[in-house]
Amino acid sequence: MSTVHVQTNIQAPPQAVWDTVMDPERLVDWVTIHRSVKVRGDDPRRQGARMDQVLHILGVSFKVHWTLESVTAPRRAEWHGRGPALSHAMIRYELTGEPDGTTRFDYVNEFHPPGGPLGSVASRVLVGHMPEREAQESLRRLKSLIEGK
Repeated sequence: MSTVHVQTNIQAPPQAVWDTVMDPERLVDWVTIHRSVKVRGDDPRRQGARMDQVLHILGVSFKVHWTLESVTAPRRAEWHGRGPALSHAMIRYELTGEPDGTTRFDYVNEFHPPGGPLGSVASRVLVGHMPEREAQESLRRLKSLIEGK
């Protein structure tokens, strides 16, 4: 398993950040490895919501089937995903309103590659620190998108 935890402060109230990160159609605007999404159902912000997302890493595109396992708007959302070859992942968004009017956005991604411990070692060798760099760049894009910079 690999875990990435990155955070940023955004000059906007939590609801504005929430509205952006929870809109599947906005993923293209800030998630660096995102290629496409298909929402299954009518409300992608409700617990139990499902979507299929195509991601692209190291020249390879693959599909992840996500389910919104828990949600407390506009503060916390946790998505669980199933990917190729029995891989699975968890993404958590946590938003905290700060006294200065900004929102602290914490992004956590846990990825479980196929193959158990051996798969985890192989994954670290192949991708190294790339997931953390991509997450940091995605949050930089999100911050710029919301702040209009």
